[in-house]
Amino acid sequence: MSSARDQILGDIRKSLRGGAALPAAAAAQLEARLKNHPAGLIPRRSGGRDRAGLLQLFEEQITMVSATVRRVRSLTDIPAAVAEYLSSQNLPAEATVATGTLLDGIDWKQHPMLRIRRGTPDPKDQVGVSAPFAAIAETGTLMLLSGPDSPSTLNFLPDTHIVVLPASRVVGPMEDAWQRLRHSRNNDVVAASMPRTVNFITGPSRTADIEQKIEMGAHGPRRQHILIVEDEQVA
Repeated sequence: MSSARDQILGDIRKSLRGGAALPAAAAAQLEARLKNHPAGLIPRRSGGRDRAGLLQLFEEQITMVSATVRRVRSLTDIPAAVAEYLSSQNLPAEATVATGTLLDGIDWKQHPMLRIRRGTPDPKDQVGVSAPFAAIAETGTLMLLSGPDSPSTLNFLPDTHIVVLPASRVVGPMEDAWQRLRHSRNNDVVAASMPRTVNFITGPSRTADIEQKIEMGAHGPRRQHILIVEDEQVA
């Protein structure tokens, strides 16, 4: 464990019960539970579906909450698909794009009219492009992790959120998304290697607090457009 984490946990223990360290057996039991977390109840909605079935269910669920979806064959199709969507919405041909292995592999220069800035968004930026860690077909939900390559502000600050989603990242229920996250962590101490924030986003932002009238973009993007990359080699 890191010294900073040890210090924080030590301070918590000290305030709770006089600073006594957690017994080794209890600590081992907790870590074992984190590594082999028991699954909760799994709804039948996504059960027994193959890859094509999960993609279909995800599209059905996400379009029900006012998001739009387009399938593309490979990452090389992404710049043109982004530019076409922005044009269809009468938006400027510019976007702030997250860094990271997947999005870094896109040749944005193949569409020279599209102006791309990498990193965290500015409050004035209208469009953000990011890639989720997983997508949950059961509810049409995106699972996004915070980190240097995926700033959470990119998912919430711009008015339009464009998502590059490899088909291989679509899972059935939410439990499968959590298992995917746990298994992706190489640290022996699972709790110490988890991201600071895990965001679950289902469609564009909305509220009906005032007079029960739906208003889009209340607490985040008013548009969500998902580009599903069908190439199974893209992970």
